[in-house]
Amino acid sequence: MNLIEQFPILSECTYLNTASSGILSKSLMDWRTAHELDYYKNGSAFRNHQAEFLSDVKFTVAKFFDTKPENTFLVPNFSFGFNTFLEGLSTSHRFLLIEDDYPSINYAVKSRRFQYEYVQADQNLEDNIIEIIDSFKPTIFACSVVQYINGLRLNFEFLKELKRLYPSLLIVADGTQFCGTESFSFEQSGFDVLISSGYKWMLAGYGNGFILMKDDVKRYLYQEADKVELPKEPFLANKSKLSLYFEPGHQDTLAFGSLKQSILFLEEVGIAKIERSIKVLSEKAKTAFATRGLLNDVVSSRENYSPIFNLKISEQTFEDLKTAKIIGMARGNGIRIAFNFFNTEKDLFQLLRVIDLNL
Repeated sequence: MNLIEQFPILSECTYLNTASSGILSKSLMDWRTAHELDYYKNGSAFRNHQAEFLSDVKFTVAKFFDTKPENTFLVPNFSFGFNTFLEGLSTSHRFLLIEDDYPSINYAVKSRRFQYEYVQADQNLEDNIIEIIDSFKPTIFACSVVQYINGLRLNFEFLKELKRLYPSLLIVADGTQFCGTESFSFEQSGFDVLISSGYKWMLAGYGNGFILMKDDVKRYLYQEADKVELPKEPFLANKSKLSLYFEPGHQDTLAFGSLKQSILFLEEVGIAKIERSIKVLSEKAKTAFATRGLLNDVVSSRENYSPIFNLKISEQTFEDLKTAKIIGMARGNGIRIAFNFFNTEKDLFQLLRVIDLNL
């Protein structure tokens, strides 16, 4: 596959900013154009089969992440999905949160009537989690799979062990900085709920996302609604209780169709190939960054890490990167860059060349 042909922006710059926004493929752009042309030509008729269309999207998402379509919900973004999840819970739940995690997680919990406690994301993150669980006794651990500022990634084997030690603890995660980077089985994971936007590593554009949920989680949500009969109108006939909350009203077939098309594109590239490409380049990048003292101790000391790095470089270096058309983003106390499968060693060398000029 010709990646420059699929992603023309790559010929214009060194794009290291998937952690902020993914880029659209030509394949997806062609599909979106045809979809909107259908709307333009046919008006309401283009949605005559929208129920089947959205059901097919849901099936595609569930298959890609190895889970059940009936436990998969299509949402516009992570924040909508997580807030809707929180609204369905009893306020008796106690949350464990990671300090400085994504505001859409921490603020959403803090601004409601839940009790919560923070765990510090340092070199001893896993030990810190166990210690606070034993003392605070949370019922839900809400976290990002990958920390958005520095790229710190949770250890999946640790999460499985956490579920074994504390089977009643719900692990609810934001997968926006993870989903689309590697092969992943939700059913075999330690997560009870995984929510993700599609505009970053899924390369699906804005306005789409999804929720994956284990069977047991449903009994915690919107319990009062069980006392109310479900709507009987024909256009709502196939809606479950949770679908009425997570998927209310009209859903955008352009946005969710883009999610399906992007999954098909990732499958065409090969998720194993994507995972391998990201891992190899990220390993080389981590070694190069650590050698130059560009990483904080938390990330440099961990064996599990993501393709996201926060580099300790000067403002002048950042300006030089922008002049060289190397695209990253200021986050926290440094510059965040990220390597996707369409990036190459040449991109890493370009980045290092500018940095080395300023060391």
